[in-house]
Amino acid sequence: MSPVASPERESLGLDLAPLSAADFGVLRDLLHAHTGIALAPHKLTMVQSRLAKRLRSLGIQTFEEYLDRVKGPQSAEWPEFINALTTNLTSFFREGHHFTRLVELLNAAPAAPRRLRIWSAGCSTGEEPYTLAMTLQRAFGASASVQILATDLDTAVLRTASSGVYPLARIDDLDQEWKRLGFLRGTGAHQGQVCIRPELRQLITFQQMNLLDDAWSLGSEPFQAIFCRNVMIYFDKPTQRSLLKRFHALLEPGGLLFVGHSEALLDANLGYQSLGQTIYRRKAAAP
Repeated sequence: MSPVASPERESLGLDLAPLSAADFGVLRDLLHAHTGIALAPHKLTMVQSRLAKRLRSLGIQTFEEYLDRVKGPQSAEWPEFINALTTNLTSFFREGHHFTRLVELLNAAPAAPRRLRIWSAGCSTGEEPYTLAMTLQRAFGASASVQILATDLDTAVLRTASSGVYPLARIDDLDQEWKRLGFLRGTGAHQGQVCIRPELRQLITFQQMNLLDDAWSLGSEPFQAIFCRNVMIYFDKPTQRSLLKRFHALLEPGGLLFVGHSEALLDANLGYQSLGQTIYRRKAAAP
């Protein structure tokens, strides 16, 4: 006689045992300790759904067994664990006013920019850094040396980003000028896809990085701007404050910080001046 699966197990497929509150707590603590991401208690169902795919792939049926495989960043399963639980919602020219204002603020500097170093922290599948490359290329052309560093914790999205290949539908909403400036249309086996133009791809360096690491390998030159948008909402307040202080030290005096629309900096002691629209200028003094 075959056992009858509970409704919870049926919803997960392949008769997987549901994620218990205790195991969810262990997973939450593990993720927070090594990445700074703070999952709310009500995210249990989301975590269960996302990790169920990994359990199926590994041929195991309980989250308790899965915990034996994910013990920290040194485990072979760690990259897959992180990739499953990170959120990567993005698009070309998302919050487009930020790119317009970036050019305006750079042009308003006392001296025309000769060398631009921009960091896209949390670049996801690459749309943000490629949008930066298109924006700066159109605004400054060959008059400025542009270097864009694009980092993310998730290795899967970085593979997509570094390839620079996207479904044609991803650029449906862009103006024709941006399509011509930024993309080549695929043919043959790549029909229905577009790729970023090589002259834009060469402006960007993609790098896997954990924002919670004690040391960041970013080089010694300061940044004129840092984009860290819709990333800090996943961190608790102490982690946010720590990141903002570290960003401050990496920006040149007067450098710009762009955050997401729901990430306004309310602490006046962090060393930033608000310019509106979730754009901040680094004050000269350290916080």
